[in-house]
Amino acid sequence: MTTIALTGGIASGKTTISNRLRELGAVIIDADEIAREIVQPGKRVLREIVDRFGQEILNDDGTLNRKALADIVFNDDDELRALNDLTHPEIRRITRERIETTLIDDPDAIFVHDIPLLAENRSNYDYDEIWVADAPAEVRRERLMEDRGMSAEEAQARIDAQVSDEERRMIADVVIDTTRPISDTIEHIDEMFVRLRLGDFAASDEVSYDTAPITVPKEERTSED
Repeated sequence: MTTIALTGGIASGKTTISNRLRELGAVIIDADEIAREIVQPGKRVLREIVDRFGQEILNDDGTLNRKALADIVFNDDDELRALNDLTHPEIRRITRERIETTLIDDPDAIFVHDIPLLAENRSNYDYDEIWVADAPAEVRRERLMEDRGMSAEEAQARIDAQVSDEERRMIADVVIDTTRPISDTIEHIDEMFVRLRLGDFAASDEVSYDTAPITVPKEERTSED
């Protein structure tokens, strides 16, 4: 088994990388995707969240009103901790279940953990490598404006709500430049994947981020790709 952590700022091209890795045979573990799954209507975790935070965090159709919940938790550490206590165990359980199920048939599987806020969280992780999707802020701003219809001010605010490109590069074993022609980016991903298949890992198999500088307050962080 090989484990890779994939991270990157908003509009950095992380999805392009994860999609290519999936095509190459990697198993993608997307924590944000799992988090969305466990709060669908009828799910136990959603019921527990409603019990804790009240009916006002639901839309009229019974789905989770993410903005209403965010307004409660991201300015209050105790409330955020309560939410994490409800969601994180289930995210870990599903992640562990998917890994164990995959390993039954493929003990040499390569798992890619898609973690947008890896640099922000300043935790100790044990991955074989950390990959960072990299594009300058001005490029990402243009992508947000063109692809998501944001104004320049909105796009810049989203970028400013995350750590800097330099801070992400500090934790990287592999940096994938997504500003090059797509064929070049794909070629780089393919080369790195072949290297992993051969068991040629980066020198450090465990990276501590406890000393990494964090410039964005927790309540202002965003995990959007």
